[in-house]
Amino acid sequence: MADQTATPAFLFDLDGTLIDSVYQHVLAWREALERGGRKLAVWQIHRRIGMSGGLLVNALARETGGEVAPGEAEQLIQWHAEEYVKYVPQVHPLPGASEILAYLRENGVPHAIATSGRRESAARSLAMLGVPDDLVVITRDQVRYAKPDPDLFLAAADALGVSIHDSVVVGDSVWDLLAAQRARAIGVGVMSGGYGAEELGRAGAYRVYQDPADLLDHLDEVGLRIVR
Repeated sequence: MADQTATPAFLFDLDGTLIDSVYQHVLAWREALERGGRKLAVWQIHRRIGMSGGLLVNALARETGGEVAPGEAEQLIQWHAEEYVKYVPQVHPLPGASEILAYLRENGVPHAIATSGRRESAARSLAMLGVPDDLVVITRDQVRYAKPDPDLFLAAADALGVSIHDSVVVGDSVWDLLAAQRARAIGVGVMSGGYGAEELGRAGAYRVYQDPADLLDHLDEVGLRIVR
């Protein structure tokens, strides 16, 4: 194993950051909303992907000019999960996703995944990535609040036994980067979820890369120094 100095921990979002699944989630949300009598354009839904399910439902309800009825959010979240299953065969790891996780593991760099998705959905994605069973994964089920609150990333850093202030949060959405700022971590953006470099930069990204493969080629720019 390589000797290391000045090694930060890496906390990764999952959908849109490691897994190419954002647009499948958008379509699943559209179908769930239509089942509930709410119609929205896909671009309106995309702008909210990365939020927790409850916040997303409330935000999209505003777009349709109505309030969320008691129990409606949980029903829509359940319908979304049912609709998303249809799109799973279309979902694949993003370029470099498995490779960057393997590289960090090989070199003893602390890393974890923190996702607003629930455990069942995350399990399918983790299987695609082929990650080891001992990888730290924090899901929506394990925290009180999901993104844009910082709870997921704080819990991931705590599970790794590292300071959140010595961590790099990698995400594809403005909600990831807002959560990183609120956690007082360094935020790094990837454009593989559909947000552009300028928007991710305005949301607080220290650096922005195309996808995990691009980040893997530039890890030195975000503070990772491995001396061989």
